[in-house]
Amino acid sequence: MPGVSLRDVAALAGVSFQTASKVLNGKGTVSKQTEERILEAARELGYVPNALARNLVTQSTSTIGILASNLSDYVLAQFVVGAEREARKMGRGVLICSLDEEGSDAARCLRMLVEHRVGGILAAAPQLEEDEEVGRMLREWEIPAVSIHHVPGGGVSLVGSDHARTAYLATGHLIDHGHRRIATVAGSPGRRVTKARLKGYERALEEAGITPDPSLVEFGDWEPEGGYRAALRLLERAPDVTAIFVQSDLMAFGVLHALYDRGLSVPGDCALLGCDDIPMAAHALPPLTTVRVPFYETGGAAVRLLLEEAAERNGRREQRILLPVELVRRRTCGCETVTD
Repeated sequence: MPGVSLRDVAALAGVSFQTASKVLNGKGTVSKQTEERILEAARELGYVPNALARNLVTQSTSTIGILASNLSDYVLAQFVVGAEREARKMGRGVLICSLDEEGSDAARCLRMLVEHRVGGILAAAPQLEEDEEVGRMLREWEIPAVSIHHVPGGGVSLVGSDHARTAYLATGHLIDHGHRRIATVAGSPGRRVTKARLKGYERALEEAGITPDPSLVEFGDWEPEGGYRAALRLLERAPDVTAIFVQSDLMAFGVLHALYDRGLSVPGDCALLGCDDIPMAAHALPPLTTVRVPFYETGGAAVRLLLEEAAERNGRREQRILLPVELVRRRTCGCETVTD
């Protein structure tokens, strides 16, 4: 079975991990009796050596498995494209398993990837942030793994961006434009990225001597319609806001629509600033100021880290790599110059 490790085999056979590894990986000799005992334990447990993980070390062709959520999402798609192109440059193929909406099939998808002998796993699904079973599988299986989201229990390397920094930059820019009543339309309440961006938003306000006002925080669902509805609720109870930071560009389009429907000009009556810098942001009316998050580059960095971990002979070590974000000034914040 996929969850059986080399250590399990060694324990059942009553030998050391190194001795079991010699036999099952064909890298040494032991007595015939010991060899038979190890092979019998492997058969009994259903252990299958991960041949392709070894191939990564020897630089032979291998396949990387990507455990992903909704591939129609632009942000996620950029990560996957960046990962696939980087893998191809390095002579690797990619096998993608897309999860259902709730991620309830994550463990089954992960087992399928391992059964197809992928040489490593890239996890790119926010549904997995609190999935204890998948966290244990990624941590305990003898296969390198890198995630772009939090993994319960740790033990898995992460590549991403500083989400608190994105909100801090955005809110600070609005403060620099003289705004004091700055609201935010946040993402889904349970997401870690949402919480991190709220912390960055609050820190920027506090450093400017502005007390964060909970009534200026409204939650959306990362989609334009969610942003639209959240903005209407926000404007209903706080019509005096002069600027809004939105945690994603898609939601910002909905917020822009809501401001238009309320007869408010942007940025004259209310400044607006998004997050992600998707291509449509430059073509909004007016063009959307945003914070660029390097999703494509994150995919490439994740592949490189995965291959580094696979090449380490002394076992993997948990690493955390955060790529820099960048403020992109356009018109919705009140900047006169469009920068692209």
